[in-house]
Amino acid sequence: MGWRLALALGVCLLLLVTFREQPIFDRARGATQDVVSILYAAAASPLSALRSVGDFFQTHRVLREENSRLEQENFILRGQTQRLAAVLAENSRYRDMLNSAGALERDVMVAEIISVTADASRHILLLDKGSRDGVLMGQPLLGAEGLIGQIIAVGASTSRGIMMTDSTHAVPVQVLRSGVRGLAEGTGEIDNLIVRHIAATTDIRVGDILVTSGLGGLFPPGYPVAEVVSIETDEGSAFATVMSKPMVELDRGRHVMLALGVAGNSRTAEAL
Repeated sequence: MGWRLALALGVCLLLLVTFREQPIFDRARGATQDVVSILYAAAASPLSALRSVGDFFQTHRVLREENSRLEQENFILRGQTQRLAAVLAENSRYRDMLNSAGALERDVMVAEIISVTADASRHILLLDKGSRDGVLMGQPLLGAEGLIGQIIAVGASTSRGIMMTDSTHAVPVQVLRSGVRGLAEGTGEIDNLIVRHIAATTDIRVGDILVTSGLGGLFPPGYPVAEVVSIETDEGSAFATVMSKPMVELDRGRHVMLALGVAGNSRTAEAL
């Protein structure tokens, strides 16, 4: 029995060696390979499915965490961008102010606005400079484009200034083009000055620039004050009412300039 089994195995091996490269068996080998592949895929499919599901949830979790992180970063960056825009705008105004200072014939000192009065009709500023910094009563307050107001109270380290649009303030002015004089009074509105008692026949036009006249010793002459925006004349009246807009945007910025070596009429400033 043993020699017969050995003979059979020998014959099988001989047949395999002899006919393994014969084309006649290619189809059988291909079919066998397909069957083995199908069986392997069927056996491996549950494990692959589990791996795919795990990868899906893992990827989904990672994407959610990444999306949350990006949203937080975007929120922070938006805040930083807004802050940067505000800083750039403030720096631009500060640079304009310093450039304007270079055009003045006297030195200036820059002061920061600490606070503004809460009364809507009173336009009072608290500044971070005082007498030990050289601030004087009646000293003009300037912006990059022109006059803002003047100092009305001085402490050792702080001072108070009044803006020219305050309802109690007035500035002697003249029309830059024609030299016509007038008194620009505050209206309590941050963007309005009024010049009363101008003769209806006076040479003044919309668009004219008003500058300080220097009369009364309140301000040195030549500081830009406002631009004429309207001229109203009542029927039968000999006088016109001139409305003007300050050259400086008084509700913008955090800094003002003080003209050094210049102090207005102290009695006038105290009266204000």
